[in-house]
Amino acid sequence: MSAVRTAILGASGYTGAELIRLLSVCPEYRIVALTADRKAGQPLGDVFPHLSHLDMPVLCKVEEVDFSAVDFVFCALPHATTQKIIVTLPEHLRIVDLSADFRLRDPAAYESWYGGAHTATELQKSAVYGLPEFYRDEIRNARLVASTGCYVATGVTPLLPLVAEGVIDPDDIVVDAKSGVSGAGRAAKEGMLFAEVSEGFHAYNIGGHRHTAEYDQELSKAAGREVRVTFAPHLIPQNRGILATIYVKGDATRIHEVLSARFADEPFCDVMPIGVMPQTRHVRGSNYCRMGVVADRREGRAVVVSVLDNLVKGASGQAVQNANIMLGVPETTGLMQAPLFP
Repeated sequence: MSAVRTAILGASGYTGAELIRLLSVCPEYRIVALTADRKAGQPLGDVFPHLSHLDMPVLCKVEEVDFSAVDFVFCALPHATTQKIIVTLPEHLRIVDLSADFRLRDPAAYESWYGGAHTATELQKSAVYGLPEFYRDEIRNARLVASTGCYVATGVTPLLPLVAEGVIDPDDIVVDAKSGVSGAGRAAKEGMLFAEVSEGFHAYNIGGHRHTAEYDQELSKAAGREVRVTFAPHLIPQNRGILATIYVKGDATRIHEVLSARFADEPFCDVMPIGVMPQTRHVRGSNYCRMGVVADRREGRAVVVSVLDNLVKGASGQAVQNANIMLGVPETTGLMQAPLFP
């Protein structure tokens, strides 16, 4: 097949930069347009010096893109902005959206969690949830795929098979997750200043983090009834990575057996030997999700630890994985880089 003519909307953010990094080594994709509203007119190397060696289009505004010369779109725009843009795009385009705008299937749930009515509900109904290990068949034929939240990809990946197989109590799940600061995006924020983040570690939005809605949606679907988890996000002073410590009621050996069987043939999901805990440093810069299981000292309880790079498997790498499925190219295309260490 000829190279897929690709546009990245919102190319000046962290996820946009990661999309460019991953796709630049794939002959299956040819990047023909990069948009960035505030940085329109600038060469990519001025915005991201680490990508200055690449021959890429100059950044432009979305309205300046000739979408008749584009086949595929990665949308890395801010939440709420995305739905207004995507609804205007030509019908021939296939799209992977990295924002939260199309992840929730219920418009009422979107309005409740995001504080405003969805403005593209017809598209919302047709969007496919972009967790590739669980929705491949739907993703393959979709026009619009909504990639998952990074916190959700970390926790839901091990939890979905455990809930579906009934080996844990779905009413007794606590997800205690820690993320690096790049999860907050590249826009300047006082709370993300070095002096505000370094040498500290804090919880935030407990009980109200928007990714909680995705946990509810996906685990309720797997259980066939309403499931509500306790989700506690934390900010840690590192650039990349999420570690989710998940406390469940169930037998650790059985949990490990179910996860090992479920992910045995998945190229990007690794289950460690029982009792071995994964670390964020061992997935940094990669598209891998690694999981570990250990028995709690209390009988009938276990701890599952899941890690991934929030900018790759939690965002741009997952988006490329979804696009590969949609376009019928090998799913691992552009994603087999080993993690960076140290």
